Amino acid sequence: MNAIATTIQSMLNIDNTVIPWENILTHQQQHIHQCSNNTKNPSCIVYPETQKQLANIMQIARQHQWRVLPCGSGSKINWGGLITDVDIVVSTERINQLIEHAVGDLTITVEAGRKFSDIQEILAKHQQTLALDPTFPDYATIGGIVATADTGSLRQRYGSVRDQLLGITFIRADGEIAKAGGRVVKNVAGYDLMKLFTGSYGTLGIISQVTFRVYPLPETSSTIILTGNKSNISQAIKNLQASELTPTKADLLSHQIVTNLGLGNISEDKLGLICQFASIHESVQEQIKRLSLVADKLELNRELYSDHHELNLWKQLSESIYQPQQNSLITCKIGVLSTAAIDIINNIEFGLIHLSSGLGVVRLENETQVVKLRKICQENYGFLTILSAPVELKTKVDIWGYNGNALALMQRIKNQFDSDHILNPGRFLGGI
Repeated sequence: MNAIATTIQSMLNIDNTVIPWENILTHQQQHIHQCSNNTKNPSCIVYPETQKQLANIMQIARQHQWRVLPCGSGSKINWGGLITDVDIVVSTERINQLIEHAVGDLTITVEAGRKFSDIQEILAKHQQTLALDPTFPDYATIGGIVATADTGSLRQRYGSVRDQLLGITFIRADGEIAKAGGRVVKNVAGYDLMKLFTGSYGTLGIISQVTFRVYPLPETSSTIILTGNKSNISQAIKNLQASELTPTKADLLSHQIVTNLGLGNISEDKLGLICQFASIHESVQEQIKRLSLVADKLELNRELYSDHHELNLWKQLSESIYQPQQNSLITCKIGVLSTAAIDIINNIEFGLIHLSSGLGVVRLENETQVVKLRKICQENYGFLTILSAPVELKTKVDIWGYNGNALALMQRIKNQFDSDHILNPGRFLGGI
């Protein structure tokens, strides 16, 4: 065991908490290498079991000026920028206790390492749900979801991670435990650290506990997909947005996604509009009926999915974009004005865009495609950020593509929270 691992092990004095690099499984080592821009290996992975242990680890890391890569299960460890010269990896995966589920207040408090799928199982017993649909839901931890601001199509109805996060506990770079917010739906006092930490990629502190607003589980749901040419899909969107229909999810699908779902072929060059309605049975049926009438008037093809067919559809849709076993693929997050979404999706082979926000996810094949699509997004007052990509590409292309004027402010915030820059150095934009 190397010197750093030995030092941490002697402090924690708990078996199987510190794993030296040479004992880490090969596939896990490769996964960590995907977020690093050099060949230096971390000395070890540390698995604290309590928030206090995590705080102690950060105290000793600061004393020794060790650079720390925080993670949960590591399902999205390759998202964002490339880190530099990391000394230790710290996983919150074992800090995973359910602290409180206030059923009547519609809130849940859990430690950061709890799997998203586990939380949903707990809530389902009380006919409740956490209204997020993150990437890799079977593996993602709730802390990692907050750190990467990872949500999906459900933001159409429920908003983003920021909108549902009520309270947060985090470990500062100096090892102090800090809290913000709490178990109340409305919070008016102090700084809104929940929003600051959401999407900060572990560069300001290590999230150790969160409180979320939860929602009643809908009685039923159904999903309808409309497919056709650009003009008719565009008109269907206008009709939907002008109506009283309230889809839980509503996304634009590129032609290759439509083809992969078995709803068209390459030569037809169809686009898709996928909508899920979730409510009481009568409401779902009525809304599906109304959107079907719109489709028929516009001569769009339509397919309806319910029960396990619906679950499989959304799983297939996610897997068609996110393929973790394919390290050569490039996955990007984009954002454009919602009014430009139909034109953008028409220029994308593999991707989807959420109607309400104009945010989306695309899969690209090379640097040329990244540069071209980023230019198109920026021309439409939007952005393109690289999530996962080969390390070689991330060293050549600006990962964040940020051209705003807030970088100096973000750097000041980083210096205030982590003056020694030991947390995820280089992971965020501007080398933060």
